[in-house]
Amino acid sequence: VQLQASGGGLVQAGGSLRLSCVVSGRTSTTDVMGWFRRAPGKEREFVASISRSGSETDYADSVKGRFTISRDDAKNSAYLEAGTLKPEDTAIYFCAAARAASIHSVYKQSWRYIYWGQGTQVTVSS
Repeated sequence: VQLQASGGGLVQAGGSLRLSCVVSGRTSTTDVMGWFRRAPGKEREFVASISRSGSETDYADSVKGRFTISRDDAKNSAYLEAGTLKPEDTAIYFCAAARAASIHSVYKQSWRYIYWGQGTQVTVSS
């Protein structure tokens, strides 16, 4: 399984970006899709997660109400709509996939994710 993230870039504060993650390979094993980020000098942190069913989502408090995660299994893709961006959202954003027993599972913990993409840089200027 390979994950390819794209869509990052430079944007002014208050702007928005749409990040995409395309999955190739055994997509039957990518039950839970997640987005994480690593800001300069900081640890990687959870951003958002979506279940296989698409009915369950979870967000970090710092992005709740501003970011929206979605998936389109027909396109083997997951997305992160990042809105009302702030300079503190500047980071490398990674998409990841995990297996789950339930189609409604969502995960915050990075250790649950077994597949990772290479990351896409998001820079928000003030």
